[in-house]
Amino acid sequence: MAKIEVKDLLEAGVHFGHLTRKWNPNMAPYIYMERNGIHVINLYKTAAKIQEANEALKKIAASGRKILFVATKKQAKDIVAEKAGGANMPYITERWPGGMLTNFVTIRKAVKKMTAIDKMKKDGTFNTLSKKERLQVDRLRAKLEKNLGSIADMTRLPGALFVVDTMREHIAVKEAQKLNIPIFAMVDTNSDPRDVDYVIPSNDDASKSIENILTHVTAAITEGLSERKADKDAANAAKAEEKAVAEAPKAEAAPVAEEAVAEAKETEAKEEK
Repeated sequence: MAKIEVKDLLEAGVHFGHLTRKWNPNMAPYIYMERNGIHVINLYKTAAKIQEANEALKKIAASGRKILFVATKKQAKDIVAEKAGGANMPYITERWPGGMLTNFVTIRKAVKKMTAIDKMKKDGTFNTLSKKERLQVDRLRAKLEKNLGSIADMTRLPGALFVVDTMREHIAVKEAQKLNIPIFAMVDTNSDPRDVDYVIPSNDDASKSIENILTHVTAAITEGLSERKADKDAANAAKAEEKAVAEAPKAEAAPVAEEAVAEAKETEAKEEK
């Protein structure tokens, strides 16, 4: 994993916290100082926490489980969609669907409905509907795509949740807590770090800050996925080698057996004479 440079975090504005009057006292260990009525985050602690989170995320990705990214605020939406999508991970950037985790079975049914509509379009059933019905089905498909399209491949509960702004995504955080799903989050000075398993103290409002943190995080996830693929390839190669070794004696035994039969026949013929 690449080393986290404090200089890069500084340039991205990761150190800017909220107004001092809006602070959460539980964030005190991560605050370096106060300047012009604004709290400044200790970037050395941020760098250490990113490293810690990255190691955990890498292990989760290497185990084959998904990490669900959640960010519905305007300045984070596109960044999360790009970074999480690039790492082949599911994400929620529209409204959080209530019960997304605690009532996952219902959410899966909605995703299956989307798949069923796609199947209708492929097999021609869609064309047998009336114009009004086709319009209704198209609207439903668009709505499902907007809200759940990015989690279509998530067939089971995620191995972890990554949240940008825990105060805004408090419902997602509570659902993950109920199910004991590890929570990774960018936590600003106005939020409570006690709700999160892996705290990354950082500015969760500026797009540059969000992009910087997510670049580090998704790089670690991609590394974990690469390791998983390499392990799979190595295991498959080992199986192929074992199979080849097991079949080799059989292949060698065939001509020997044929030779023995021929010799026996020849001996038998001589004896008869």
